[in-house]
Amino acid sequence: MKQTRVDGLIMITSKLPNVGTTIFTTMSGLAAETGAVNLSQGFPDFDGPQALRDAVCRHIAEGDNQYAPMIGVAALREQIAEKIARCYGRAVCAGAEITVTPGATQGIFCAVQAVVRQNDEVIVFDPCYDSYEPAVTLAGGRCVHVPLEAPSFSFDWDRLEAAITEKTRLVILNTPHNPSGALVSRDDLDRLAALLSGRDIYLISDEVYEHLVFDGQPHVSVLAHEALYPRAFVVSSFGKTYHVTGWKTGYVVAPPGLTAELRKVHQYVSFCGVTPLQYAFADFMAAHPEHLVELPAFYQGKRDLFCDLLTRSRFRFTPAAGTYFQMADYSAIRPDLDDVQMCEWLAREHGVAAIPISVFYESPPEHLRLVRFCFAKREDTLREAAGRLCAV
Repeated sequence: MKQTRVDGLIMITSKLPNVGTTIFTTMSGLAAETGAVNLSQGFPDFDGPQALRDAVCRHIAEGDNQYAPMIGVAALREQIAEKIARCYGRAVCAGAEITVTPGATQGIFCAVQAVVRQNDEVIVFDPCYDSYEPAVTLAGGRCVHVPLEAPSFSFDWDRLEAAITEKTRLVILNTPHNPSGALVSRDDLDRLAALLSGRDIYLISDEVYEHLVFDGQPHVSVLAHEALYPRAFVVSSFGKTYHVTGWKTGYVVAPPGLTAELRKVHQYVSFCGVTPLQYAFADFMAAHPEHLVELPAFYQGKRDLFCDLLTRSRFRFTPAAGTYFQMADYSAIRPDLDDVQMCEWLAREHGVAAIPISVFYESPPEHLRLVRFCFAKREDTLREAAGRLCAV
C-alpha cells in the first residue's frame, strides 16, 4: 500500500478516523462569525457565585497552588460525601469511593479505559453525548447504539435486551439526558438492574445535570440504587452545578474496587485537578448548602421564560424535564432542511445559533427535525433570542 508522506514523515493511520471538529465548536464559531445569539454550546453567559470566585482568589493568595492529591483535596471529597448522603441516602467513603477529576468528560474517559478491553461492546443510547464513542474506540471497544423512543426519549426495553451479548462489557446511561432533557425513573433503573443481573457488565451513569430537574420531580440517581451501584461509576460536574463550566472540575463516585481501577488510569491522564478550585468548591459547599436546593427553581425560571416566549413562534416543543437544554421541532417552518442545514440557516439568516440533534445519533431518524437550544443565559439574552426565533 502506498504511504502518504508530509514533511518527510509517514502519515499515521488515525485512531479516530470519523472524528473531526465537534459540532459545539463549529456552531459557537458560526455564532461568533455571524453575530448570532449563541444558544448552541452548553455554557452560561453569566458568572458563578461571587463567594465561590472570591474563594478561588483567596486560596491562590494563600499559596494553594501546587499539586493536589491525586484523588482530590480531602475537604472537597468530604463535602461530596456529605452531599451524597443528604441527597441520595448513600454513605460513601471519601477516601475510597470519590475521585475528583478535571472535568466530567475526563472522568468518563478514565472509567471507560478502566473497564473496556479490546473487542468489548459498550451500549449507548441515542441520541447520546459525543464524547462516549471516542473513549470506547480508543479503549479498543465498539459502541452498540440503542435508540431511545421519541418523542418521550424513553427506553425501548426489547431493543436493549436484544443488544446485550456475551461481548457486552459496559452500559453508559445519561440522566437528566442531554440533549432531550428526559429523566430516568426508579422503574427504569429497576428494569435495567434486572437485565444486568448475573452478568459481568459495568455501568457508567453520567449525571452531570443531577441538580437541574424541574416541576418538583426528583433526580433518580444510580447512587441510590442498591443493585446498580456495586457495578457503577457515577459521574457529576461542578461546572454545571455552579455555573463555571470553564473551571473543568468534576468527580466520579464508584465502589472501592472500581475506584482503584479508575485511579490507575486517572493518575496517568491528568494526575490531579486544579488545586485552588478544589479548595474553593469545598469552602462554598460547606458555607452555602442552600445553593443546591435553590438551583432547580433558578433554572426552571429560565426554562419557563424561554418556553413562554417561544409559544409565539412556529417551533413546537414540550418543556424540558431537566438539564438546561430545550429541544424544538421546526418541521412547520423549514421541513425541506435537515437539522444541520437548519442550524446554519438559523444562525446566518435569523441570528440564533442552535445544535442539530442528528449529531447525537449513529443513524438519525430519516425525518428528524429537531434542534437544541441552551437556556442557561441571562434574561435579556433569552428575550433577544426568542424575539428572533418568533420572527422566523
